[in-house]
Amino acid sequence: MIIYVATLVVAVVIATALIAVFSKKLLSSIIAMGLVSLGVSGLFFFLQAPDVAITEAAIGAGLSTAIFVIALRKVKKGESKDEE
Repeated sequence: MIIYVATLVVAVVIATALIAVFSKKLLSSIIAMGLVSLGVSGLFFFLQAPDVAITEAAIGAGLSTAIFVIALRKVKKGESKDEE
């Protein structure tokens, strides 16, 4: 049963990684990247490494995604000021 769940998580990670790479919108790519990190966190949990899974979820999915979204918002604000 666990093998099927792990296979499903791997498929979701691969699908969201492809979305992150080929998406035209930066925000969609950032969110997909966060989902990839969350999926990898689930894989670490299945591999009996809960400490690594928690760290990956907190840093990879949470903090990195937040930093990228904040950076994207700052860049968008800077572009609108340059156009004026």
